Order: sequence, then structure tokens, then C-alpha cells
Amino acid sequence: MHNRTASRRKVELVDSCLEDRKQEKDKEKKKFERRLVKYDDLPEYLRDNEFILDYYRCEWPLKDVFLSVFSWHNETLNIWTHLVGFLIFVGLMVMSSMGEQLGGLITNVSRARVSGQLMTPMIKDFNGSDHDIFPDSQLRHISHQSDFQVQEVNGYEVIPKWPWFVFLSGAMGCLVCSSLSHLLACHSKRFNLFFWRLDYAGISLMIVCSFFAPIYYTFYCNPYSRLFYLTFITVVGILAIITLLAPALSSPRFRSFRATLFLTMGFSGVVPAAHAVVLHWGHPHVFISLSYELVMGFLYAAGAAFYTSRIPERWKPGTFDIVGHSHQIFHVFVVLAAIVHSVATLIIMDFRQGSPTCV
Repeated sequence: MHNRTASRRKVELVDSCLEDRKQEKDKEKKKFERRLVKYDDLPEYLRDNEFILDYYRCEWPLKDVFLSVFSWHNETLNIWTHLVGFLIFVGLMVMSSMGEQLGGLITNVSRARVSGQLMTPMIKDFNGSDHDIFPDSQLRHISHQSDFQVQEVNGYEVIPKWPWFVFLSGAMGCLVCSSLSHLLACHSKRFNLFFWRLDYAGISLMIVCSFFAPIYYTFYCNPYSRLFYLTFITVVGILAIITLLAPALSSPRFRSFRATLFLTMGFSGVVPAAHAVVLHWGHPHVFISLSYELVMGFLYAAGAAFYTSRIPERWKPGTFDIVGHSHQIFHVFVVLAAIVHSVATLIIMDFRQGSPTCV
């Protein structure tokens, strides 16, 4: 009887030791899985920028990857720069849906940045009378119109807002896809391939959606031109998305190709912009809106230049691992460009709202 009791205690003691050892190994494994690693310790599929030397998350558990949005690593600002941009466009969507006034932004920015430099504060309207460049009365109509139906008020068409919502939706989709990609791509090779392709598709989506509102409102009374330009950019965008979904093109060596493709899509708007200037020659709204679009193009090009050159981390590897590397700068330029495009679009909406009904 005594021997049985002793044997049982011995077995229990061994089991207890094994359990303690297992728990210690699990703790060590978890600690290892959550630690930040150096570039040289990464698997090949996670090696994208050899000038960022440290603070990488590598194959963390999914729960820890999600929680890492609130911790510091070399992707933290990549996540939050576009997440903040996403929230900005969510706010614009909510304001537009609820009929809030966006006219004040256009009036203040346009007068301060453009009208004071390019023209006098007063201009002639189509009937020859004086009025402000961006009259609030017209801007208010934009917020209280039907989203899809064309109405007529005092001889002026109350324009639909759905192209504006297309742009906002595309911007939100791009920014949230980017944030998710930078957050989750470190989890596994499968996640890495999927989310980076999703990121590139999101960029293409935003570029296509950005064209809809300006082209729709600029060529509102020219349906054939409007249909041609919108069809062209949609087809180019679909082809770009299909191309970028190819796994081979997700590799770092195609970085310049991807940037060139996005810039080509963006600058395909040069032809409709030139057409718009000829069609509406002398109208200040069109010129002011176009000036903002040029600023937008500069911002996108500058962001792409940082993205492809890997400056400044190329100059001093390891210094900009957490804050200040090229991808973060690229993200900031993208958000700024999207905001500038929003202002340009609202100015064109004001122009169309204040124009006589199409004959």
C-alpha cells in the first residue's frame, strides 16, 4: 500500500514538473514570438527595405498582430498615417450625408490660397452681375440636394452627389486597405502575399474613383466626353488591378514598376484637364480647381519619389527605423494629395451648381 502511494506521488511530481516545464516553454515561445527582430533575422518574404535595420514584427500570432496597432515598431506610423486619413474621409462622408456645410472650407482656402493671388475678389457671373467667387448660397445647395436625381431650382440644376460619394468611398477603401496591410502582412507568408496585393488594388481603386467626380461635373453637359473619359479610366484601373494582383509583381524588385503604373494612371487625367480648360475657358472655378489638381499631382509625384528612392533611410540606415522613413513620408503625401483633391472637387461641384441648366 505504501509503495503504491509513493509511486503515485512520484508520478504526480513528474507530471507537475513536466507541466511547469511546458508552461515555461510556452512563455518563452510567446516571448520570442512577440519580440521585434532585426532585418537579418527576417525570412526572405518579409525583406523589403534593407535600409530599415530593426524593429520588425515577424510571424506574430494574429491576436498580437492586431494589438500591435497600439505598440511601437517600424510599421506603427505606416498604419496610423493612413488610418487617420481614413477617419478624415469618414468624417467627410458623414458630413456630406447629413447635409453639413462644406462651403466654408472651400471659400476660406480658395480665397486665401488662390483668388487673392490670381484674381480680384469679385467676378462676373453668366448674367453679368457681380458676386463672390464662391458664394455660400450656391455651396449650401450642394448639401441639400438629391443624391441621384437632377432637380431644377430657379433655372439651375441641383446636381447629384453620387460621384462625390464614389470618390470618398474609393479614398476610404484605399486608406483602410493600406492600414490593414501594414498591420497584418507580418503574420505569415500567405497573409503577406494577400494583403500587399490588396494594398496595390486599393491604390488603383482610389485613383479611378478620384476621376469620377471631376469628370462627371466638368463634362456634365457633354455626355459623350464624360462617358469616354470615365470608361477609359475605369478600364485602365481594372487592368492595373488585375496586373497588380499577380503575386510576382508584389516583390520588392518591382517597386519602381508599381510606382510608374500608379503615376501613369494618375497623369492620364492630363487630357481631360486640358479639354476642360478649352471647354470652360475663362471661368475662374475651373482654373482654381485645376491649380489644386496640379498641387495634388505634385504631392503624389513627390510621395512616389520618396517611395522608390528610399530616402532618407538610404542615407543613414537604422536611423529612421521607427520614425521618418520613406514609406511614412509617402503615406503623408498621399493623404495630403487626397485632401487637396477633395477641395478641387468641391470647387467644381460649386461651378456646376452655379451654372445654368444644360440645354
